[in-house]
Amino acid sequence: MDPRRTERVSEAMREELSAIIGFEMEDPRLGEVDVAEVIIEAGARHARVRVHVAGDERRCADALLALDGARRLLRREVAERLRLYRMPELHFEADLDALPGVRVGKLLREARKGRLKSGPASKKSALE
Repeated sequence: MDPRRTERVSEAMREELSAIIGFEMEDPRLGEVDVAEVIIEAGARHARVRVHVAGDERRCADALLALDGARRLLRREVAERLRLYRMPELHFEADLDALPGVRVGKLLREARKGRLKSGPASKKSALE
């Protein structure tokens, strides 16, 4: 897969997973979960979803267990919303360096390079 397309698809997946986990799932263990990054592996068969969980290690472990239990549901929902031909398997892991400053710095670097594009047109082009 083209590296730029991989970036667009991974960002679209991150947005959709954030929306589904944050607003549509009713599991109380997922209340403080923030999807930090989606990394699509070569071949687009696997995707590592890095999440940040506010709280201690116990809450993080509980949230990861809940996400692993909902893996099939999340995969099906994202594939349906993004209309992907091949949806990668989701693997959830804790994002240990998800400090707010790190994420903001990364977004600023991407904006300077001209890669950060927003709006409904960019979401549709990510799927093509």
